[in-house]
Formats: sequence, structure tokens, C-alpha cells
Amino acid sequence: MAVSPFDHPFLSGLLGDDEAAAAFSAEADLVAAREFELELARAQGAEGLIPAAAAEAIVTALSGFVHDMEALRTGTARDGVVVPELVRQMRKAVGPQGEYVHFGATSQDVVDTSLAIRLKTVVSILDRRLASLVSALEDLDSRFGATPVMAHTRMQAAIPVTASRKIASWRDPLLRGRERLAAAAAKVTVLTLGGAAGTLDRFDGRGSAVAGRMAAALGLGQVDRPRHSERDGIADLAAALSLLTGSLGKIGQDVALAAQSEVGEIRLTSGGGSSAMPHKVNPVGAETLVALSRFNATLVSGMHHALVHENERSGAAWTLEWMILPQMAVAAAAALRIALDLVDGIEFVPGEDA
Repeated sequence: MAVSPFDHPFLSGLLGDDEAAAAFSAEADLVAAREFELELARAQGAEGLIPAAAAEAIVTALSGFVHDMEALRTGTARDGVVVPELVRQMRKAVGPQGEYVHFGATSQDVVDTSLAIRLKTVVSILDRRLASLVSALEDLDSRFGATPVMAHTRMQAAIPVTASRKIASWRDPLLRGRERLAAAAAKVTVLTLGGAAGTLDRFDGRGSAVAGRMAAALGLGQVDRPRHSERDGIADLAAALSLLTGSLGKIGQDVALAAQSEVGEIRLTSGGGSSAMPHKVNPVGAETLVALSRFNATLVSGMHHALVHENERSGAAWTLEWMILPQMAVAAAAALRIALDLVDGIEFVPGEDA
């Protein structure tokens, strides 16, 4: 039995998203961490910070490096982070030149850069699906936009409007959400390189040059100094995810209400069945969008708690991010997937009173 519904044996069929979840797998994390160490060695060798022979030995050994997962699990339980044990294994794999692996870096440099690399993938998935959903809503508008329906304010019939009015209220927040997501992503898809206390004290004045080479190689942005304890960027991303799923939840809520038997202004071409009432077509997708929006709205407060990093690094706040952010990202990806299917199955029906 799984603790998370996102990888539960059957709940994942409703709530999971394999494509987005893959970016948060242990394997993806370790691959990105290895890329950090490879590019660190390359950049330090190029800048003369470590011997060129050491850099070459590190790149050769780590290119085929195979980790010991059980030892990583034990090490993480001991150290609170995977990096010390991972670096130990890497140094052993490199051999005599292994002392130069991870030279001048700290665990948070590796963990945060690994996350940045993987968030690029996740944001790309979300952006692609957002574009597809906006296109699907525009197509829905072209087919049914002129259909008269009843507007409702405070759950009461108001005045007749066209379906275009409702569709616009679904589409436009997604356009703003796409811009918001891109802006938030730019703040977190950056290289983290600072060393023990963020001062690059072992880089002999060549830290910026090393960071520039690494950022370019990893496809990440470069900032003037590491943001080890400055977590507003991560919180901004979490807020963007929550706002996105909230906008999708509004679509789901509207569809569920309009598809009620007593209203009938939306007909769903597909839906869920009932074990007791075979005549029903339950708006499962619409309901799931509402649930996922409320889920992320609940979790975003935890990411705001994680803003409170005491001094130069917090093990507690940092760990809280690891527990929350992946779930929020997968929830957003799942919501977009579900919304695409839902919109494709919507047909507007003229309301009797419209």
C-alpha cells in the first residue's frame, strides 16, 4: 500500500501523472546530482582550480558511475541528506584523484541544483499542457461559443449569456497562469554553487567563472550569489502551481454544476459509472479537478512555512520542501491532463431559460 495517492496502485490511475512524477524519482535526482559533479570537475579543471588530470579522472569515472542505493538510504538516515554518502561513493569510484570530487561545494549546492535541473523538465511539461488546454478551450468556443446558457450568481439564475462568456472565464486565468509559471520558474531553474556557507571560500576568486561554466553546461541560470536560505523563489513556484490548479478547479466546479441532471447545460460525452445506478454519467474529471485544486491550496501554506530558514541553512525547512513540492507539481500536471480530457468531452446544450 502506498502512502501517496500519486503512486498508489489504483488511486494513481485517477490522480497520478507518470511523466511529471518521473522527474522526482530517485534515479532522476541522482542523475542530475551526477551531472552537477561532472560539470563542477570540468569547470574547476578548466579554471585551474583542480589539476586537469583530476578533472579528467572524475569525468571518466563518474560517466559510468553506479550508486549503491541501500548505502544511500542508510547514509541519508544518518546525515539528513544524501550527498555525503553519494560523494563518498563517487570518490571511491574515482580512486586516487577522488579527493577532488565535490571540491569546494556543499550538499545544498548539489541538492538544489539537481532540483533546478528537474524542475526545468516539469515546467516544460506543464507549459506544453497549458498551451494544449488553451487551444482546446478556443476550439470549444468556436464550436459552442454562441450557445445561450444561463449565468448564475451566488448559485442562483441571473441573466442569459453565451457559452463564450463562461469559456473566457476558464481560458483567461490559464493564460495568466502560464505567464506566472514561466516567471516563477526563471527564479528557481538556476545553478546553486556557494560552498559551506555560500561564500565560495575555497574557490580562490574563481567561483564566478566556475559557476558560469557550470550554468551554461547544465542549461541553468546564473545568479550573483547562492540562495541557500532565501526560499522565496521556491515559494513563488509553489504559489504558481496552486493558482494554476485553482484555475483548473474553477473549470471543474462549473462543469460539474452545469452537467447536473436538473441543469443540463453541459453534456459530457464520457464520465464515470455507478455501481448502483447504471444510468448515471458521473463528472469524475470535473470533481477531480476540484479535489486537486483544494489539495494544492492546502499544501502551499506548507511551502510558505518553509520560507523560514534559520541563518545560512535549515535542515527542517529544507526537508519540508522535499516533502511538499513534488506532490504539488504532480498534482498540477495531473490536473492539466484531466482538464484536457474533460474539455474534449464537453458539449454545451442551450438552457431552457436562456
